[in-house]
Amino acid sequence: MIKHIVMWKLKDKEKALIIKDKLESLNGKIPGLIKLEIGLDFSKTQESADIVLYSEFESREALLNYQSHPEHKAIIPLVSEAKEERRMVDYEI
Repeated sequence: MIKHIVMWKLKDKEKALIIKDKLESLNGKIPGLIKLEIGLDFSKTQESADIVLYSEFESREALLNYQSHPEHKAIIPLVSEAKEERRMVDYEI
């Protein structure tokens, strides 16, 4: 199983809920995507990100397929426009 975690700090915080809804809509649409959830930060500290994506995939191949899937690619411009910074970690368990 692959875990894919992404955190964004947003320059346009008004888009946080829209991004959350769009990303959560990917559940059930992409083969090999087991779980995807989005969290919005409430601590509002200097060190915190604004949004976190936590997802699980059946395999590395499933993660690659997710990244190139049209439903996922359609959301990228929205997130790219709103983000100030992005960090991610992919790991296998």
